Formats: sequence, structure tokens, C-alpha cells
Amino acid sequence: MWVSTKAQYGLRALVEIGLRGPDPVPLKEVAEAQGISQHYLEQIAAALRRAGFIRSVRGARGGYRLARPPEEINALEVVETMEGSLSPVGCIEDPGSCEHEGQCSTELLWRRVDLAIREVLGSTNLQHLIDERRLIEAKRKMHAAAS
Repeated sequence: MWVSTKAQYGLRALVEIGLRGPDPVPLKEVAEAQGISQHYLEQIAAALRRAGFIRSVRGARGGYRLARPPEEINALEVVETMEGSLSPVGCIEDPGSCEHEGQCSTELLWRRVDLAIREVLGSTNLQHLIDERRLIEAKRKMHAAAS
């Protein structure tokens, strides 16, 4: 399993939008704050919108806002939306696709890897990531003030 920039940027965009609370955030601001190409971010935002993570707000003060509370959005569903399968090897997701199923000495290893990934991502919600971002920013400000 390889997590692409699409999934990474999708999570980062959701954190950026979630930081602003209920106020709509223009995609241009998200792209600038995260150092992401606005064109690429538009594609990612479209997928996030279709999946029901964000909704668009039209008008002069428009942009995007979270469609659900950040506590109700977990990293697993976001990454799966952006990536599709998270299985480290094909036979884990598609039983019967491997002639060695049930006879492979590494099958249990890959199942444990798959489970661990799903547990970590599934137990991490967007609010956790927003809180972590706020903590990072507070530490950065403290270090800047001390310098």
C-alpha cells in the first residue's frame, strides 16, 4: 500500500477547512496555506464533495465547509475515498485471487498489516488532526516568541 498525494492532500485540505469552523473557506486559501496546486486541489475537493465530507457555499463569501462534524469524519474513510483499496497485497482484498490462499506463510502477516492500518486510520478522526495542527502552531509561536 502506498498512500498517494491525493489522499495526503485530501486530509490536509479537510484539516485546513475544519480549522476555520463553520466559515466557508475559498479553495485558493486552502491551496496557498497547504502549498498545493489549486488545480489539483479542485480535483481533490470534487472527490471530497461527492463523498459528503465537504459542501460548497456559493457567493462572494463562498468556499467550502465541512459537511459533517469533524468528530464524525475518520481518516480511514477519507483515505479509502481517495485511494480505493488500502490492502498491502491484492489477495487480502480479493480472496480467491491467489492460488496460495490458506497455504502462504506471509498471508497472516499481510492481514495483520491491513488490520493495523485500518485500526490506526479508523480511530483517528478529523478533530484529532485539527487539534494536532493547533498544537503544532501553538508550539511554533512559543518558539518564535522565545527567539
